[in-house]
Amino acid sequence: AALGMPESVMERVNKEISRFTKLAPVSPEAAVARTYIETLAELPWNSSTEDCLELANARKVLEEDHYGLEDVKKRILEYLAVKKRAGKSMRAQVICFVGPPGVGKTSIARSIAEAMGRKYVRVSLGGVRDESEIRGHRRTYVGAMPGSIISAIKKAGTRNPLMLLDEMDKMGNDFRGDPSSAMLEVLDTEQNTAFRDHFIDLPFDLSDVMFVTTANDASAIPPALYDRMDVIELPSYTAEEKKHIAKRHLLKKQMKKHGLAARQLRLSDDALSSIIECYTSEAGVRNLERQLAALCR
Repeated sequence: AALGMPESVMERVNKEISRFTKLAPVSPEAAVARTYIETLAELPWNSSTEDCLELANARKVLEEDHYGLEDVKKRILEYLAVKKRAGKSMRAQVICFVGPPGVGKTSIARSIAEAMGRKYVRVSLGGVRDESEIRGHRRTYVGAMPGSIISAIKKAGTRNPLMLLDEMDKMGNDFRGDPSSAMLEVLDTEQNTAFRDHFIDLPFDLSDVMFVTTANDASAIPPALYDRMDVIELPSYTAEEKKHIAKRHLLKKQMKKHGLAARQLRLSDDALSSIIECYTSEAGVRNLERQLAALCR
């Protein structure tokens, strides 16, 4: 009663509880009913976090965590500014970051969550081929459980987290179903106010969730899904940008990982430039980080 569930959900829960009390404790049906009631009770039907819409603070967090990516930062600040003005009437956005590996698509999503004061949950879609992974299994199956979307909401503990759907372009389809078709309802802001998971079999409102998706290859995303997202291209970094990223983030991180104090390793700008020009040729900065790790070792 304290969860503040919608009336229709409360009715269903009460009905299940009265049914559960009549079942023999050892029957398999009782275990299914108990799992179902517990899952419904664990979902955040009414609890949400307050958005931090201070633009100066958001800009500071984004600048501290990432160098460059001006278009991305501008787009996030615009979203926060509009949210501050429009309030509840603004639906959550579905943003898709498309770019080569290692340019910071996943890490910027974590920074956005921090800047907005929202809980952060990540769902990896790489290699998902079964539609039930998204929508869950019906309770008629043994060991049925909710899908990854509802599980992520349960893990976050709030109904308005920032949910990162990683590797959107790596979803497959086979005889078990097409998960990208199941994602159409999740990412449509007009439909996801009443998302139905097969296990829960009750409408759950996803309209307050901020979805951020990532992909390496936009052409591999089905057209209907691509159409539902606001796509932001993340370009590859220039040598100058890589130098700043190495100085501000990567070198400190690797020195800490390798137990080195600040005075034990110094790298001149020329040394950094030659590492970038002669030892790495990539769009992102993962290989550069590996080279810096080798120097630390």
